Amino acid sequence: MADYRPIPDERERFHEYRSYAFRPEGGVPPYDPDEHEDPRSTRGARRGIVAEGEERPRAVCRHYWLAARVRGDAHPVAGLASVATPPEYRREGNVRELLAGSLAEYRDRGDRLSILWPFQYRFYRQYGWDTANRILTHALEPDVLSFARGVEEGSFRPLAADEYDVLEPVYDAAAAGLAIERDEEWWRHRIFAGHDADPFVYVYERDGKPAGYLVYRIEREDGDRTMRVSELAAVDREALLALFAFCADHDSQVARVELQVSEAVPVRELALEPDEIKTTVENGPMVRLVDVIEGLPALTSGEGDAALTLEVEDPLADWNDDRFVLEATDGTATCERSDGDGEPDAVLDIGALSQLAVGARSASALAYADRLAADAETVAVLEDVYPETDVYLGHHF
Repeated sequence: MADYRPIPDERERFHEYRSYAFRPEGGVPPYDPDEHEDPRSTRGARRGIVAEGEERPRAVCRHYWLAARVRGDAHPVAGLASVATPPEYRREGNVRELLAGSLAEYRDRGDRLSILWPFQYRFYRQYGWDTANRILTHALEPDVLSFARGVEEGSFRPLAADEYDVLEPVYDAAAAGLAIERDEEWWRHRIFAGHDADPFVYVYERDGKPAGYLVYRIEREDGDRTMRVSELAAVDREALLALFAFCADHDSQVARVELQVSEAVPVRELALEPDEIKTTVENGPMVRLVDVIEGLPALTSGEGDAALTLEVEDPLADWNDDRFVLEATDGTATCERSDGDGEPDAVLDIGALSQLAVGARSASALAYADRLAADAETVAVLEDVYPETDVYLGHHF
């Protein structure tokens, strides 16, 4: 018999498991509190699966208690990270037990969603998580962005962590679905600070007010420098062009620029030489509804009427593996367990329902992919209640 429980004092063991799971090439480095317990590394709550009569956890993870936006409103979410099991405890179901215990804790806390960055999508998809958004990386020479020069209204200046609040209005204006509600600690230790070296942070201002910003590093590879932009936000088209021009003006310093952005940022569409841009598309984080009854009503668009019976398949959370009645009218929605017989209006798994609920995929796209079984009328109703929207989370926890 094994228990899911907090392991706040297992810091050295946690370090050992994480190092072996994610960075085994150089062996497990000695645990050093001064190095491994900095503010960036200590955020989050450690949990583990511990067998009866044993002290050594069989699997561990870390939870981040966050808030994220869905359709303009902030909701409590849990970030799941650092899932690790030493090799002697693998293939025993310990990770499944860890994930099930995590979901039960999230449900007790009232978290609407769970978000994670997977080591393998197939692994977490089998437990009900699915892709939240894609991440695009545009690689190009700086001169390819020279078309953006000519915006003369504003100016750039570097920012230190103490000025993080200058960026908040821009972040709020540009944020898409699943954007994390950032507090001071997040800005200081996740945006302005790095693992090995701190990034550069520049703000673009017009009339003394922030209109855009970018976060980037300059790294050397094979003798050439690359400017890697990990975050870019702008309040309008002109501010976006100013950010592009800022990158172009590094042409004497770097050989290459890499822009990591969402699909909504029109890099190729605005460029005069899109054939000179190499774009890589990757799946980003994964998302999962914690509790269908509590989550579905909270995440509706507030528009459209619905009276549907949904049959949900959940391989991990038995409280979701059931049939539900979803009703929505006049901006108010309810979801209750169904006791009725007969055919449901829609059948889908929890991963597909999660994508639908946050706006990552439309009902018609899910139906086309054979992830949603429903007639055309039901699909149309679901698209009104849960319309597709821009979703983008680009930063790890």
